[in-house]
Amino acid sequence: MSAYLRSIQSPQDLKRIPQEHLPELAQEVRQAIIDSVLVTGGHLGPNLGLVEATIALHYVFDAPRDKIIFDVSHQCYTHKMLTGRARAFNDPDHYGEVSGFTNPAESEYDLFRCGHTSQAVSLGCGMAKARDLLHQHHNVVVVLGDGSLSGGEAFEGLDNAATLGSNFIVLFNDNQMSIAPDAGGLYAGLDELRRTHGQSPHNLFRDLGLDYRYVEDGNDVDAMVEALRQVKDIDHPIVVHIHTLKGKGYPWAEQHKEAAHSVKPEAVRKARQVSESYQQITRDFMTIKMAADPSVVAINAGAPGGVGLTPEFRKLCGAQFVDTGITEPHAVAFASGIARGGAKPVFYVMASFLQRAYDQMMQELALNRCPATILVFGAGFYDIDATHAGTTDIITTGNIPGLTCLAPATREEYLAMLDWSIDQTERPVVIRVPEKVVTDADVRRAAHEGAAVQEARQAFDGSHPSRWHVVRPGGRICFLTIGTTVDLACRAADLLEQRDGINPSVVEALNYASFDEALLDDLHRSHDIVVTLEPGILCGGFGEKVARYFGKTHLRVLCYGGKKELLDRVPTEEFFKIYHFTPEGIVSDIEGLEL
Repeated sequence: MSAYLRSIQSPQDLKRIPQEHLPELAQEVRQAIIDSVLVTGGHLGPNLGLVEATIALHYVFDAPRDKIIFDVSHQCYTHKMLTGRARAFNDPDHYGEVSGFTNPAESEYDLFRCGHTSQAVSLGCGMAKARDLLHQHHNVVVVLGDGSLSGGEAFEGLDNAATLGSNFIVLFNDNQMSIAPDAGGLYAGLDELRRTHGQSPHNLFRDLGLDYRYVEDGNDVDAMVEALRQVKDIDHPIVVHIHTLKGKGYPWAEQHKEAAHSVKPEAVRKARQVSESYQQITRDFMTIKMAADPSVVAINAGAPGGVGLTPEFRKLCGAQFVDTGITEPHAVAFASGIARGGAKPVFYVMASFLQRAYDQMMQELALNRCPATILVFGAGFYDIDATHAGTTDIITTGNIPGLTCLAPATREEYLAMLDWSIDQTERPVVIRVPEKVVTDADVRRAAHEGAAVQEARQAFDGSHPSRWHVVRPGGRICFLTIGTTVDLACRAADLLEQRDGINPSVVEALNYASFDEALLDDLHRSHDIVVTLEPGILCGGFGEKVARYFGKTHLRVLCYGGKKELLDRVPTEEFFKIYHFTPEGIVSDIEGLEL
């Protein structure tokens, strides 16, 4: 371990380092971030840009007595190193032992689990209010930035903060970037503040009633220590606006700020170089669709990388692409307005972010039957931080009246659904984008479909959006699947046939928000057991609705999916075993029913 980092187990150890040596510590921290993230994956650019500011925070303030809250918290790696967790970044044998976000289960220095954005000012306001009510005396510091100012909740928090009348410090990290380049009108004002070194009369923070200070070089640790010493123990709310460089100290990250925002683990990067993805499939389709129809518009809420909206694609789209900033509620309402205006919006969003717009999905979108398309990426079970888990989308979208919720299993189904959804004018549509690319031919092979079944399995054309597909005809036992769980069902059906001589049916529920009642009634007459498979949390989900539908019949219903929990970085294979989400686990449970 590096010389200075080896000596730091807490901020108290940091304070013993002479200030003139802090730049050397910053170099060690920066190198540790680069070395570890390039192997394990994680947020590279944001953390490199905040090294000096974080060192200064812990050098000046007295955490955990003073409360430091990181917005988004993907800028917290230096904070973790200075609070007893350096080994997870500086020792290859311990890489990945801690989360990439703040987590109170790891340390008393982490106050909240934060992985989404724009909420830290609100959280800080609450902590400051509690401090004042309890007649306590400590600093409350919120670290804001890296795009989080574009979210509406940040402004709600700042508006409230101005009324506190007591100590409250917002460290606003202005690196001239969000996840992608900044988009939105507020950034012109920030640019003016930077050009005037904070002296412009046009100051959105002062307009909100907040005191304000500007630091030109937020990557100068001495300047940051001095600025924070001046505001420590202040008796009123203040914004300290610091100008930093995203990706600081790593030339590739400085030059490729968007690509360096979040990088995949080395093994994943190599695997993805040779594998097809739905991000690429969607780009190829939308390129043709948008060229043929200028009313089609792609929308994203400030996080384009994870959904495949590359800089090249965005440039090609021109006015047919809109980045609304990190504003999922606005993006859904914006799409609703576009649809009502006669154009054709397609909103790209990660599953864990879509839940931020639940009210807008219900009110502006579904209640008004606005024909917008929402593409949900990252849904299902993944080895990921709990703050980004995509296991609740079936619950949230499938229970909103008026939403048509489609879950394709194959590339052909996905493209047919997307094409139909964009052009239809009757309803809002959610499409759950699969992770693994599978073709119709792959499903037919897995299901051992005969020629007659292949002919009956018509392509999705939207004429009956509630109709489901019989993938594999059979009897006694039926698997009802959502999306790519059809593969799991086919493997479980094969195992049942081998072990028990039973030929189960496999049905693909293309629309998980409404039932193909005619098909379900046929199942009732010809089967004894129905097994539902859904890649999400069971409570409030698809399987429970199926069980309720068959509640007064003789059918037994077994539901497979996740418990009502958000697992934190648990390997996929491990929680598949926990949930019995394997052919062996499912078949053993079925055999336990005394076939």
